[in-house]
Amino acid sequence: MLEEKRPSKQPHNLILEDRKFLSLSGVREVGNFDETTVTLLTEMGELTIRGEGLHINKLNLETGELTVDGESVAALFYNDAPEKKSIRGLFAKVFK
Repeated sequence: MLEEKRPSKQPHNLILEDRKFLSLSGVREVGNFDETTVTLLTEMGELTIRGEGLHINKLNLETGELTVDGESVAALFYNDAPEKKSIRGLFAKVFK
């Protein structure tokens, strides 16, 4: 029987230099990108990078490395999906 191998979890690090150069590790895939927004999936969740004049310089999904440069990086934020609340949990709070 063949066993499916999952890649080991890579460390996730961010280094932002002078708000113009961003180096990332632990990148799994890149979603959408343009000069103002880069959306990617990291080991720690979905990350959105906002700024002006953004360019992806280096992308290596085998090693999980990505570098982005631009005129300025304005924001970095993780888009965590809200946890699904169970109906039982809702009723327990209402009838407590």
